[in-house]
Amino acid sequence: MELVIDRVSKQYKNKIAVDRISLKLEKGIYGLLGANGAGKTTLMRMLCGILTPTSGTISYDGIDVSEEEYRAVLGYLPQDFGYYPDFTGKDFLLYMAALKGIGKSEARKKVKELLELVSLTDVAKKKIKTYSGGMKQRLGIAQALLNDPQILILDEPTAGLDPKERVRFRNLIAQLGKDNIVILSTHIVSDIDRIADRILMMNGGSLVFDGTREDITGDLEEFYLQEFGEGEVE
Repeated sequence: MELVIDRVSKQYKNKIAVDRISLKLEKGIYGLLGANGAGKTTLMRMLCGILTPTSGTISYDGIDVSEEEYRAVLGYLPQDFGYYPDFTGKDFLLYMAALKGIGKSEARKKVKELLELVSLTDVAKKKIKTYSGGMKQRLGIAQALLNDPQILILDEPTAGLDPKERVRFRNLIAQLGKDNIVILSTHIVSDIDRIADRILMMNGGSLVFDGTREDITGDLEEFYLQEFGEGEVE
């Protein structure tokens, strides 16, 4: 299990959004930290095959990001994931399972398991428009897990959540990181301080730090602001 990012860049006219990033990621949780505009979302979208790198390559166990086999092992929760407000949580997941080509019998079993995993079983038959922000985000995690992904990419998953929901979400991510590659992109330092196996920091499109929590002495947020701070982090 190895995700290889090799000298990946993305340029828009005169702006370099991501500048020659190289990483090798194995099983575990990777916290990608950076202020707004640091290039995190652009990198995430390239890792998901939504954007094509200007240069460089992305592959998983030798499978290129552009191939169907890569997408089959990928789960993605974008910053604002789309949902149908009049669908129930259960019907939405069954619909997403159908889009992913999962058979009806398998889908029903998987949806039941995921609703339990994200603690939404009791509201499975309620319309999504009645869900709180935290419930919608947990539903988003569930849809990202429908195909049993080996790579799970989460872009700002706890933005707007209250402290209790944020803790619940972090606990869920910690569980998922035991058997998968989980990349958690955020500008909220506390999201990754306790659960990330490896911390990655971006600034101005470049990777400016790659290490473990033990490599950082003292407060993580202070370290980030002192070394690389541009903009605000929470």
